[in-house]
Amino acid sequence: MHSLKQQRLSLSIFFFLTGFSFSSWTSRIPTIKAALDLNEAELGSILFVMPISSLIGLTFSGWLISKFDSRVPLTGSFLANALCLVLIGLASSTASLVVALFLYALSMRILNIALNTQAITLQKQFDRKINGSFHGLWSTGGIVGVGFTTLLVSLGVPIIPHLIIVSFLLLLMTLYFYKFLLRGDKSTSGNKLVFGKPDPFILYLGLLVFCAAICEGGMFDWSGIYFQKVIKEEVFTAGYLIFMIFMATSRFVSDRIIEKIGMAATYIFSASLVFVGILLAILFPSYWPAMVGFSLVGFGTASVFPMTYSLAGTSKKYSPGMAVSLIATFGVVGMLLGPPMIGYLAHAFNLKISFITFAIAGIMLIPISQLFFRLEK
Repeated sequence: MHSLKQQRLSLSIFFFLTGFSFSSWTSRIPTIKAALDLNEAELGSILFVMPISSLIGLTFSGWLISKFDSRVPLTGSFLANALCLVLIGLASSTASLVVALFLYALSMRILNIALNTQAITLQKQFDRKINGSFHGLWSTGGIVGVGFTTLLVSLGVPIIPHLIIVSFLLLLMTLYFYKFLLRGDKSTSGNKLVFGKPDPFILYLGLLVFCAAICEGGMFDWSGIYFQKVIKEEVFTAGYLIFMIFMATSRFVSDRIIEKIGMAATYIFSASLVFVGILLAILFPSYWPAMVGFSLVGFGTASVFPMTYSLAGTSKKYSPGMAVSLIATFGVVGMLLGPPMIGYLAHAFNLKISFITFAIAGIMLIPISQLFFRLEK
């Protein structure tokens, strides 16, 4: 039996690598867009395949967690995730890109459920909150991924060798660290989906994740395009990088913020930052206001997912794995609607106007979170 320290370190590595993998390809979206000569609407349609794939993954991601220790689907999906990165880099047509993104999103769906199930279970063995730090490491991995991409873009390194290098690194790290992951966390109850009247507990938490997914997923997919098309920055990863830096910073301090002001106030604080940050980037579309705005959005969105997944682990009706799977589905729907909606609105109007979607989704965190905490009283 490995020690808690080894288990936490190993899980931390996987959170870090997941963020590194995700940002490595998303920060290359402008490269892919240019290579395939896509307009905003076409890009939005292609990105639409990822949340559809994740939604399809709902049918068996929760089942995998209920049938096996979470380390099994975690390891398998991570290996598949690494290989799918290579497929994205090799995609030379719209059809091949759609297939690669479908498979990548499917592996990411299973991986995220397994990661958060492990995190919730491991959290129960600690007296202080540690869940926020895991998500902070995810964001830190994202920062390193964007930074690495920025370096390679500035050096003129093509996307194919870039993603092959990342994939090789992920495979090596997975094969070494999987043996230290938490074992024996398979739940024996609460694994069946109960149909009928919606459970308010799951519904409100799901809606919080839905709004956060629209903001977070949209920023992942469109921040580079915004800096390229609206801010007119040649190094288009600047906005994405600053967003990820402040997201990571927020997640590392979010546990302390929650302990001081409570979760209810933290949701309000987060929503306000997202709203103000987006408006700043829209109203003053130049480099420094946009950088400050994206920083506020990163700081604001950061704590929503870890807070909500932690609350999911307290469900009296479902096991942690099933509760996370159900709530994550709302996030998938947010990803399903958010990025493509931005593409269509940008094509119909302009990219600045389309970003108002993020401000609306951000401010909606306030009334939804208040309804949840009233329910829990």
